[in-house]
Amino acid sequence: MSDFFSNLSAYKDRRILNIFLFGIASGFPWIMIGSAMSAWLKDESLSRSAIGLFGLIFTAYSITFLWSPLLDRIRLPFLGLRRGWIICMQICIVVACLFMGQLNVQEQLYLMAATGLFIALCSATQDIAIDAFRVDSIASGEKDKMSAASAMATAGWWTGYGGLGAIPFWLADSPAWSWGEVYWVLAGIMSVFIVITLLAKEPDVDRDSEIQLSTNLYQNALGNGAVTAWQKLSVWILVSVVEPFREFFVRNGVRFALSVLMFIFIFKMGEAFLGRMSIVFYREIGFSNADIGTYSKLLNWWVTIIFSVIGGLVNIKYGVFKGLMISGVTMALSNLMFAVIAQVGPSKELLVAAVFIDGFTAAWSSVALVAFISLMCNRAFSATQYALMASLGVLGRTFLASSSGVIVDAMDGNWTAFFILTALMVIPSLLFLWSIRHDIARLEAKQ
Repeated sequence: MSDFFSNLSAYKDRRILNIFLFGIASGFPWIMIGSAMSAWLKDESLSRSAIGLFGLIFTAYSITFLWSPLLDRIRLPFLGLRRGWIICMQICIVVACLFMGQLNVQEQLYLMAATGLFIALCSATQDIAIDAFRVDSIASGEKDKMSAASAMATAGWWTGYGGLGAIPFWLADSPAWSWGEVYWVLAGIMSVFIVITLLAKEPDVDRDSEIQLSTNLYQNALGNGAVTAWQKLSVWILVSVVEPFREFFVRNGVRFALSVLMFIFIFKMGEAFLGRMSIVFYREIGFSNADIGTYSKLLNWWVTIIFSVIGGLVNIKYGVFKGLMISGVTMALSNLMFAVIAQVGPSKELLVAAVFIDGFTAAWSSVALVAFISLMCNRAFSATQYALMASLGVLGRTFLASSSGVIVDAMDGNWTAFFILTALMVIPSLLFLWSIRHDIARLEAKQ
Protein backbone atom coordinates (compact mmCIF):
# COMPACT_ATOMS: atom_id res chain seq x y z
CA MET A 1 0.00 0.00 0.00
CA SER A 2 2.89 2.35 0.76
CA ASP A 3 4.22 1.77 -2.78
CA PHE A 4 0.80 2.72 -4.15
CA PHE A 5 0.73 6.09 -2.37
CA SER A 6 4.36 6.66 -3.24
CA ASN A 7 3.63 6.14 -6.93
CA LEU A 8 0.49 8.27 -6.68
CA SER A 9 2.63 11.23 -5.61
CA ALA A 10 3.90 11.42 -9.21
CA TYR A 11 0.58 13.08 -10.09
CA LYS A 12 1.18 16.01 -7.69
CA ASP A 13 2.82 18.31 -10.19
CA ARG A 14 1.64 21.49 -11.94
CA ARG A 15 3.01 20.14 -15.21
CA ILE A 16 0.65 17.14 -14.95
CA LEU A 17 -2.35 19.49 -14.58
CA ASN A 18 -1.36 21.39 -17.74
CA ILE A 19 -1.00 18.08 -19.59
CA PHE A 20 -4.46 17.01 -18.42
CA LEU A 21 -6.07 20.27 -19.65
CA PHE A 22 -4.32 20.06 -23.01
CA GLY A 23 -5.52 16.46 -23.24
CA ILE A 24 -9.11 17.75 -23.01
CA ALA A 25 -8.40 20.22 -25.81
CA SER A 26 -6.96 17.38 -27.89
CA GLY A 27 -9.93 15.05 -27.48
CA PHE A 28 -12.75 17.54 -27.90
CA PRO A 29 -12.45 18.19 -31.69
CA TRP A 30 -13.02 14.47 -32.30
CA ILE A 31 -16.61 15.06 -31.18
CA MET A 32 -17.14 17.58 -33.98
CA ILE A 33 -15.91 15.22 -36.71
CA GLY A 34 -16.58 11.88 -35.01
CA SER A 35 -19.51 10.72 -32.91
CA ALA A 36 -21.58 13.94 -33.14
CA MET A 37 -21.17 14.04 -36.91
CA SER A 38 -22.05 10.32 -37.18
CA ALA A 39 -25.23 10.90 -35.19
CA TRP A 40 -26.10 13.97 -37.28
CA LEU A 41 -25.60 12.02 -40.52
CA LYS A 42 -27.61 9.08 -39.15
CA ASP A 43 -30.48 11.38 -38.24
CA GLU A 44 -30.33 12.67 -41.82
CA SER A 45 -30.79 9.04 -43.03
CA LEU A 46 -27.37 8.53 -44.61
CA SER A 47 -26.33 4.90 -45.13
CA ARG A 48 -23.91 2.97 -42.90
CA SER A 49 -21.37 2.85 -45.72
CA ALA A 50 -21.56 6.62 -46.27
CA ILE A 51 -21.16 7.34 -42.56
CA GLY A 52 -18.23 4.92 -42.36
CA LEU A 53 -16.52 6.60 -45.32
CA PHE A 54 -16.75 9.94 -43.50
CA GLY A 55 -14.12 8.38 -41.27
CA LEU A 56 -11.60 9.10 -44.05
CA ILE A 57 -11.52 12.61 -42.55
CA PHE A 58 -9.43 11.14 -39.75
CA THR A 59 -6.72 10.25 -42.25
CA ALA A 60 -5.40 13.73 -41.44
CA TYR A 61 -4.21 12.35 -38.10
CA SER A 62 -2.28 9.59 -39.84
CA ILE A 63 -0.04 11.84 -41.94
CA THR A 64 1.00 14.41 -39.34
CA PHE A 65 4.64 13.35 -39.72
CA LEU A 66 4.63 15.12 -43.10
CA TRP A 67 4.43 18.58 -41.53
CA SER A 68 5.44 17.89 -37.92
CA PRO A 69 9.09 18.96 -38.57
CA LEU A 70 7.80 22.51 -39.08
CA LEU A 71 6.53 22.55 -35.50
CA ASP A 72 10.00 21.63 -34.22
CA ARG A 73 11.76 24.41 -36.17
CA ILE A 74 9.33 27.28 -36.85
CA ARG A 75 8.53 29.42 -33.82
CA LEU A 76 5.43 31.58 -34.30
CA PRO A 77 5.84 35.18 -33.09
CA PHE A 78 3.86 34.66 -29.88
CA LEU A 79 3.60 32.34 -26.84
CA GLY A 80 6.62 30.17 -27.60
CA LEU A 81 7.33 27.16 -29.83
CA ARG A 82 4.56 24.89 -28.49
CA ARG A 83 1.80 27.20 -27.23
CA GLY A 84 1.97 29.43 -30.30
CA TRP A 85 1.02 26.55 -32.58
CA ILE A 86 -1.59 25.24 -30.15
CA ILE A 87 -3.54 28.50 -29.86
CA CYS A 88 -3.38 29.21 -33.61
CA MET A 89 -4.98 25.84 -34.38
CA GLN A 90 -7.61 26.29 -31.67
CA ILE A 91 -8.78 29.55 -33.22
CA CYS A 92 -9.08 27.86 -36.63
CA ILE A 93 -11.13 25.00 -35.14
CA VAL A 94 -13.57 27.43 -33.50
CA VAL A 95 -14.14 29.32 -36.76
CA ALA A 96 -14.63 26.09 -38.77
CA CYS A 97 -17.06 24.68 -36.21
CA LEU A 98 -19.17 27.86 -36.39
CA PHE A 99 -19.22 27.55 -40.17
CA MET A 100 -20.25 23.88 -40.07
CA GLY A 101 -23.22 24.76 -37.88
CA GLN A 102 -24.68 26.75 -40.79
CA LEU A 103 -24.55 23.90 -43.32
CA ASN A 104 -27.43 21.82 -44.66
CA VAL A 105 -26.46 18.13 -44.73
CA GLN A 106 -28.71 17.13 -47.62
CA GLU A 107 -27.69 20.03 -49.87
CA GLN A 108 -24.10 20.69 -48.79
CA LEU A 109 -22.74 17.25 -47.90
CA TYR A 110 -19.45 17.72 -49.76
CA LEU A 111 -18.88 21.12 -48.13
CA MET A 112 -19.58 19.52 -44.77
CA ALA A 113 -16.97 16.84 -45.49
CA ALA A 114 -14.44 19.50 -46.55
CA THR A 115 -15.06 21.50 -43.38
CA GLY A 116 -14.70 18.34 -41.32
CA LEU A 117 -11.38 17.66 -43.06
CA PHE A 118 -10.19 21.20 -42.26
CA ILE A 119 -11.08 20.71 -38.59
CA ALA A 120 -9.23 17.39 -38.64
CA LEU A 121 -6.10 19.01 -40.11
CA CYS A 122 -6.15 21.80 -37.52
CA SER A 123 -6.88 19.36 -34.71
CA ALA A 124 -4.11 17.02 -35.86
CA THR A 125 -1.64 19.92 -35.95
CA GLN A 126 -2.79 20.97 -32.48
CA ASP A 127 -2.11 17.39 -31.34
CA ILE A 128 1.45 17.52 -32.70
CA ALA A 129 2.14 20.59 -30.57
CA ILE A 130 0.32 19.19 -27.51
CA ASP A 131 2.18 15.87 -27.67
CA ALA A 132 5.47 17.72 -28.01
CA PHE A 133 4.48 20.00 -25.11
CA ARG A 134 3.96 16.88 -22.93
CA VAL A 135 7.23 15.21 -23.95
CA ASP A 136 9.15 18.49 -23.49
CA SER A 137 7.62 19.07 -20.04
CA ILE A 138 8.99 15.83 -18.56
CA ALA A 139 12.76 15.34 -18.30
CA SER A 140 14.19 12.12 -19.75
CA GLY A 141 15.08 10.70 -16.32
CA GLU A 142 11.62 11.23 -14.77
CA LYS A 143 10.19 7.79 -15.55
CA ASP A 144 7.41 7.99 -12.94
CA LYS A 145 6.36 11.45 -14.13
CA MET A 146 6.34 10.21 -17.72
CA SER A 147 3.82 7.47 -16.86
CA ALA A 148 1.75 9.95 -14.83
CA ALA A 149 1.79 12.42 -17.73
CA SER A 150 0.71 9.67 -20.14
CA ALA A 151 -2.14 8.73 -17.79
CA MET A 152 -3.39 12.30 -17.42
CA ALA A 153 -3.06 12.96 -21.15
CA THR A 154 -5.32 9.95 -21.74
CA ALA A 155 -7.73 10.99 -18.97
CA GLY A 156 -7.82 14.49 -20.44
CA TRP A 157 -8.44 13.23 -23.97
CA TRP A 158 -11.38 11.15 -22.79
CA THR A 159 -12.68 14.05 -20.73
CA GLY A 160 -12.85 16.08 -23.93
CA TYR A 161 -14.21 13.24 -26.02
CA GLY A 162 -16.37 11.44 -23.46
CA GLY A 163 -17.24 13.91 -20.71
CA LEU A 164 -17.84 16.95 -22.91
CA GLY A 165 -18.91 14.63 -25.72
CA ALA A 166 -22.16 13.86 -23.92
CA ILE A 167 -23.33 17.47 -24.32
CA PRO A 168 -24.23 17.41 -28.05
CA PHE A 169 -26.27 14.20 -27.63
CA TRP A 170 -28.31 15.60 -24.76
CA LEU A 171 -28.99 18.78 -26.71
CA ALA A 172 -29.81 16.93 -29.96
CA ASP A 173 -32.45 14.82 -28.20
CA SER A 174 -34.37 18.00 -27.38
CA PRO A 175 -36.73 19.33 -30.09
CA ALA A 176 -35.57 22.84 -29.20
CA TRP A 177 -32.10 22.19 -30.63
CA SER A 178 -31.02 21.46 -34.19
CA TRP A 179 -27.67 19.84 -34.93
CA GLY A 180 -26.44 23.10 -36.45
CA GLU A 181 -27.12 24.94 -33.20
CA VAL A 182 -25.40 22.15 -31.28
CA TYR A 183 -22.25 22.82 -33.31
CA TRP A 184 -22.32 26.48 -32.28
CA VAL A 185 -22.28 25.30 -28.66
CA LEU A 186 -19.28 23.09 -29.47
CA ALA A 187 -17.48 26.12 -30.92
CA GLY A 188 -18.15 28.03 -27.69
CA ILE A 189 -16.70 25.23 -25.57
CA MET A 190 -13.61 25.05 -27.78
CA SER A 191 -13.05 28.77 -27.19
CA VAL A 192 -12.44 28.08 -23.50
CA PHE A 193 -9.27 26.15 -24.37
CA ILE A 194 -7.79 29.27 -25.94
CA VAL A 195 -7.81 30.86 -22.48
CA ILE A 196 -6.27 27.70 -20.96
CA THR A 197 -3.44 27.85 -23.51
CA LEU A 198 -2.75 31.49 -22.64
CA LEU A 199 -2.40 30.57 -18.95
CA ALA A 200 -0.13 27.53 -19.46
CA LYS A 201 3.65 27.74 -19.03
CA GLU A 202 5.85 27.00 -22.04
CA PRO A 203 8.24 24.07 -21.30
CA ASP A 204 11.92 24.98 -21.09
CA VAL A 205 13.98 22.66 -23.30
CA ASP A 206 17.56 23.16 -24.46
CA ARG A 207 17.42 21.72 -27.98
CA ASP A 208 19.97 24.13 -29.44
CA SER A 209 22.99 21.91 -28.78
CA GLU A 210 21.39 18.90 -30.50
CA ILE A 211 20.30 21.08 -33.42
CA GLN A 212 23.78 22.58 -33.71
CA LEU A 213 25.42 19.14 -33.81
CA SER A 214 23.03 18.10 -36.58
CA THR A 215 23.66 21.34 -38.44
CA ASN A 216 27.42 20.82 -38.29
CA LEU A 217 26.99 17.25 -39.51
CA TYR A 218 25.10 18.29 -42.62
CA GLN A 219 27.30 21.32 -43.28
CA ASN A 220 30.34 19.07 -43.31
CA ALA A 221 28.55 16.65 -45.60
CA LEU A 222 27.82 19.44 -48.07
CA GLY A 223 31.43 20.69 -48.10
CA ASN A 224 33.77 22.86 -46.05
CA GLY A 225 33.98 25.78 -48.46
CA ALA A 226 32.16 29.08 -48.25
CA VAL A 227 28.62 28.66 -47.06
CA THR A 228 26.15 29.93 -49.65
CA ALA A 229 22.49 30.82 -49.15
CA TRP A 230 21.54 27.63 -50.96
CA GLN A 231 23.68 25.55 -48.59
CA LYS A 232 22.12 27.26 -45.57
CA LEU A 233 18.64 26.45 -46.89
CA SER A 234 19.65 22.86 -47.66
CA VAL A 235 21.08 22.37 -44.18
CA TRP A 236 17.96 23.85 -42.55
CA ILE A 237 15.73 21.48 -44.52
CA LEU A 238 17.92 18.46 -43.77
CA VAL A 239 18.06 19.23 -40.03
CA SER A 240 14.30 19.91 -39.91
CA VAL A 241 13.00 17.07 -42.07
CA VAL A 242 15.67 14.36 -42.32
CA GLU A 243 17.51 14.48 -38.98
CA PRO A 244 14.54 13.59 -36.69
CA PHE A 245 13.93 10.38 -38.64
CA ARG A 246 17.63 9.57 -39.06
CA GLU A 247 18.28 10.05 -35.35
CA PHE A 248 15.31 7.81 -34.45
CA PHE A 249 16.56 4.90 -36.57
CA VAL A 250 20.24 5.33 -35.62
CA ARG A 251 19.53 5.55 -31.88
CA ASN A 252 17.21 2.52 -31.79
CA GLY A 253 18.61 0.42 -34.63
CA VAL A 254 16.68 -0.24 -37.84
CA ARG A 255 15.21 -3.59 -36.77
CA PHE A 256 13.81 -2.41 -33.45
CA ALA A 257 12.67 0.92 -34.90
CA LEU A 258 10.70 -0.78 -37.69
CA SER A 259 9.29 -3.29 -35.20
CA VAL A 260 8.05 -0.46 -32.99
CA LEU A 261 6.38 1.28 -35.92
CA MET A 262 4.67 -1.94 -37.04
CA PHE A 263 3.36 -2.71 -33.55
CA ILE A 264 1.96 0.81 -33.13
CA PHE A 265 0.27 0.52 -36.54
CA ILE A 266 -1.74 -2.59 -35.68
CA PHE A 267 -2.21 -2.40 -31.90
CA LYS A 268 -5.58 -0.62 -31.63
CA MET A 269 -7.05 -1.48 -35.01
CA GLY A 270 -9.82 -3.71 -33.63
CA GLU A 271 -10.88 -1.00 -31.20
CA ALA A 272 -11.02 1.51 -34.07
CA PHE A 273 -13.25 -0.69 -36.25
CA LEU A 274 -15.64 -1.04 -33.32
CA GLY A 275 -15.52 2.64 -32.42
CA ARG A 276 -16.25 3.84 -35.94
CA MET A 277 -19.55 1.92 -36.03
CA SER A 278 -20.52 2.12 -32.35
CA ILE A 279 -22.87 5.11 -32.68
CA VAL A 280 -24.56 3.55 -35.72
CA PHE A 281 -24.90 0.27 -33.80
CA TYR A 282 -26.41 1.98 -30.76
CA ARG A 283 -29.01 3.76 -32.88
CA GLU A 284 -29.90 0.69 -34.94
CA ILE A 285 -30.20 -1.56 -31.91
CA GLY A 286 -32.65 0.87 -30.29
CA PHE A 287 -30.76 3.24 -27.94
CA SER A 288 -31.70 6.95 -27.95
CA ASN A 289 -29.35 9.91 -28.30
CA ALA A 290 -29.82 10.54 -24.56
CA ASP A 291 -28.80 6.94 -23.80
CA ILE A 292 -25.68 7.38 -25.93
CA GLY A 293 -24.81 10.66 -24.20
CA THR A 294 -25.33 9.24 -20.69
CA TYR A 295 -23.74 5.81 -21.05
CA SER A 296 -21.37 5.84 -24.03
CA LYS A 297 -20.03 9.31 -23.26
CA LEU A 298 -20.57 10.34 -19.63
CA LEU A 299 -20.11 6.93 -17.97
CA ASN A 300 -17.22 6.09 -20.26
CA TRP A 301 -15.60 9.36 -19.24
CA TRP A 302 -15.48 8.53 -15.53
CA VAL A 303 -14.38 4.96 -16.15
CA THR A 304 -11.57 6.20 -18.39
CA ILE A 305 -10.30 8.76 -15.90
CA ILE A 306 -10.19 6.22 -13.07
CA PHE A 307 -8.47 3.53 -15.11
CA SER A 308 -6.09 6.00 -16.76
CA VAL A 309 -4.70 6.78 -13.32
CA ILE A 310 -4.60 3.07 -12.42
CA GLY A 311 -2.97 2.28 -15.76
CA GLY A 312 -0.33 4.89 -15.07
CA LEU A 313 0.39 3.32 -11.68
CA VAL A 314 0.68 -0.12 -13.32
CA ASN A 315 3.21 1.25 -15.81
CA ILE A 316 5.19 2.87 -12.99
CA LYS A 317 5.36 -0.38 -11.02
CA TYR A 318 5.49 -3.10 -13.71
CA GLY A 319 6.72 -1.33 -16.84
CA VAL A 320 5.35 -0.50 -20.26
CA PHE A 321 5.49 -4.03 -21.74
CA LYS A 322 3.21 -5.60 -19.13
CA GLY A 323 0.86 -2.63 -19.36
CA LEU A 324 0.57 -3.05 -23.13
CA MET A 325 0.14 -6.83 -22.96
CA ILE A 326 -2.54 -6.83 -20.24
CA SER A 327 -4.51 -4.02 -21.85
CA GLY A 328 -4.30 -5.69 -25.28
CA VAL A 329 -5.81 -8.94 -24.01
CA THR A 330 -8.63 -7.18 -22.17
CA MET A 331 -9.23 -4.94 -25.19
CA ALA A 332 -10.02 -8.00 -27.33
CA LEU A 333 -12.33 -9.42 -24.66
CA SER A 334 -14.20 -6.13 -24.25
CA ASN A 335 -15.22 -6.14 -27.93
CA LEU A 336 -17.09 -9.39 -27.33
CA MET A 337 -19.42 -7.57 -24.90
CA PHE A 338 -20.88 -5.68 -27.85
CA ALA A 339 -21.54 -8.99 -29.59
CA VAL A 340 -23.62 -9.95 -26.55
CA ILE A 341 -25.67 -6.74 -26.84
CA ALA A 342 -26.22 -7.45 -30.54
CA GLN A 343 -27.76 -10.78 -29.54
CA VAL A 344 -29.83 -9.60 -26.56
CA GLY A 345 -31.02 -6.18 -27.77
CA PRO A 346 -31.09 -2.67 -26.22
CA SER A 347 -30.44 -3.64 -22.60
CA LYS A 348 -29.22 -0.67 -20.60
CA GLU A 349 -27.67 -2.99 -18.02
CA LEU A 350 -25.57 -4.69 -20.70
CA LEU A 351 -24.70 -1.31 -22.21
CA VAL A 352 -23.40 -0.12 -18.84
CA ALA A 353 -21.29 -3.29 -18.50
CA ALA A 354 -19.96 -3.00 -22.05
CA VAL A 355 -19.13 0.71 -21.68
CA PHE A 356 -17.41 0.05 -18.34
CA ILE A 357 -15.22 -2.73 -19.72
CA ASP A 358 -14.54 -0.91 -22.99
CA GLY A 359 -13.64 2.32 -21.16
CA PHE A 360 -11.27 0.55 -18.82
CA THR A 361 -9.45 -1.30 -21.63
CA ALA A 362 -9.32 1.76 -23.91
CA ALA A 363 -7.87 3.89 -21.11
CA TRP A 364 -5.32 1.33 -19.99
CA SER A 365 -4.13 0.58 -23.52
CA SER A 366 -3.92 4.27 -24.41
CA VAL A 367 -1.86 5.11 -21.32
CA ALA A 368 0.57 2.29 -22.03
CA LEU A 369 0.85 3.25 -25.71
CA VAL A 370 1.38 6.96 -24.99
CA ALA A 371 4.06 6.10 -22.40
CA PHE A 372 5.72 3.76 -24.89
CA ILE A 373 5.80 6.36 -27.66
CA SER A 374 7.06 9.04 -25.27
CA LEU A 375 9.82 6.67 -24.17
CA MET A 376 10.99 6.39 -27.77
CA CYS A 377 11.31 10.16 -28.36
CA ASN A 378 14.36 12.43 -28.34
CA ARG A 379 13.22 15.74 -26.78
CA ALA A 380 15.17 17.74 -29.38
CA PHE A 381 12.84 16.36 -32.07
CA SER A 382 9.82 15.51 -29.92
CA ALA A 383 7.15 16.91 -32.26
CA THR A 384 8.44 15.04 -35.31
CA GLN A 385 9.29 11.71 -33.68
CA TYR A 386 6.10 11.52 -31.63
CA ALA A 387 4.06 12.43 -34.72
CA LEU A 388 5.79 9.72 -36.75
CA MET A 389 4.79 7.00 -34.29
CA ALA A 390 1.40 8.36 -33.30
CA SER A 391 0.35 8.97 -36.89
CA LEU A 392 1.03 5.35 -37.78
CA GLY A 393 -1.27 4.29 -34.95
CA VAL A 394 -3.95 6.62 -36.24
CA LEU A 395 -3.48 5.30 -39.78
CA GLY A 396 -4.36 1.81 -38.61
CA ARG A 397 -7.22 3.10 -36.49
CA THR A 398 -8.84 5.50 -38.97
CA PHE A 399 -7.92 4.97 -42.60
CA LEU A 400 -8.47 1.21 -42.56
CA ALA A 401 -11.37 1.49 -40.08
CA SER A 402 -13.23 3.74 -42.53
CA SER A 403 -14.23 0.50 -44.28
CA SER A 404 -16.04 -0.68 -41.14
CA GLY A 405 -19.47 0.30 -42.50
CA VAL A 406 -18.76 -1.56 -45.74
CA ILE A 407 -17.84 -4.66 -43.73
CA VAL A 408 -21.07 -4.52 -41.71
CA ASP A 409 -23.08 -4.14 -44.92
CA ALA A 410 -21.18 -7.06 -46.49
CA MET A 411 -22.17 -9.11 -43.43
CA ASP A 412 -25.82 -8.14 -44.03
CA GLY A 413 -25.87 -6.17 -40.81
CA ASN A 414 -24.66 -9.09 -38.67
CA TRP A 415 -23.34 -7.04 -35.78
CA THR A 416 -22.42 -10.11 -33.71
CA ALA A 417 -20.03 -11.41 -36.35
CA PHE A 418 -18.60 -7.92 -36.85
CA PHE A 419 -17.72 -7.50 -33.16
CA ILE A 420 -16.15 -10.96 -32.99
CA LEU A 421 -14.01 -9.97 -35.99
CA THR A 422 -12.84 -6.80 -34.21
CA ALA A 423 -11.79 -8.91 -31.20
CA LEU A 424 -9.67 -11.17 -33.41
CA MET A 425 -7.92 -8.14 -34.92
CA VAL A 426 -6.05 -7.59 -31.63
CA ILE A 427 -4.21 -10.95 -31.67
CA PRO A 428 -1.51 -10.15 -34.31
CA SER A 429 -0.38 -7.05 -32.39
CA LEU A 430 0.03 -9.05 -29.16
CA LEU A 431 2.20 -11.61 -30.94
CA PHE A 432 4.28 -8.80 -32.36
CA LEU A 433 4.58 -7.15 -28.93
CA TRP A 434 5.88 -10.40 -27.44
CA SER A 435 8.61 -10.56 -30.09
CA ILE A 436 10.08 -7.17 -29.05
CA ARG A 437 9.67 -7.51 -25.27
CA HIS A 438 13.43 -7.70 -24.59
CA ASP A 439 14.11 -4.52 -26.57
CA ILE A 440 11.44 -2.66 -24.60
CA ALA A 441 12.93 -3.88 -21.30
CA ARG A 442 16.38 -2.71 -22.42
CA LEU A 443 15.04 0.73 -23.32
CA GLU A 444 13.26 1.13 -19.95
CA ALA A 445 16.36 -0.02 -18.05
CA LYS A 446 18.48 2.50 -19.95
CA GLN A 447 16.17 5.33 -18.96
